[in-house]
Amino acid sequence: MKRGVAPLHIDRNGYHLTFESVPAWVCTQCGEAYFEEREVAIVQTMITDIDGKTEQLREQPLVAV
Repeated sequence: MKRGVAPLHIDRNGYHLTFESVPAWVCTQCGEAYFEEREVAIVQTMITDIDGKTEQLREQPLVAV
């Protein structure tokens, strides 16, 4: 394992997030990334915030223009 960065892709509740370079431990043989607790906690907080905002969008009435 070597300290580096790795992409992280999340598909959730109708939206897609892509982080291009999240700090991670990366396997030098296969390239699989392992994220530490700090990075996971930050991403989980972001997902929770986005979930709330997407819920607000769903609750907005459609207005014809």
